[in-house]
Amino acid sequence: MKLKVLSLVLATVFFFSCGTTYNSTTSNAAYGLPANIRTGFIAKYPDATNVTYTQYDAANAPIDWELNGWSPLTSSDYTVSFDMGGRKYNAWYTANGTWVGTTYAITDYTTLPYAVNTMLKDKYKDYTIESAQRESWKDQVGYELILVNGDTKTKVLVDANGNVLKEKAK
Repeated sequence: MKLKVLSLVLATVFFFSCGTTYNSTTSNAAYGLPANIRTGFIAKYPDATNVTYTQYDAANAPIDWELNGWSPLTSSDYTVSFDMGGRKYNAWYTANGTWVGTTYAITDYTTLPYAVNTMLKDKYKDYTIESAQRESWKDQVGYELILVNGDTKTKVLVDANGNVLKEKAK
């Protein structure tokens, strides 16, 4: 009997420890954000773990909002940080539940698409990559790269085909 009870307790602990963790930095009900954002997020990223919802703070955004051309957000919008597939992600939602975009850092630059690496070798051959982010929004995917050549830094947003969408000196 003790073995059955112990097995049931262990199975319950295992079941709940494998689920998605939702945290909030606000005191609102339902994980601290409107239900439509939470529902939309769960539908879009069902395998996400270690999920944390926070109100948007421009000072903590890991991407260049001006470079990618995304609609400006305010403190009434939300950032969702989460883990998935061994990576740390950030996703942004407006207060009305509209998904704005998602990004994650790329640390192994050899995993950039072949066309992106080819473009870098051709157009930015004297530069090195300081950082790279993969960004997705609407029906697009792009790569935000910070490139360095001595004292010169350049930010570029390129698509998966190696086309430079935007470029600016940093």
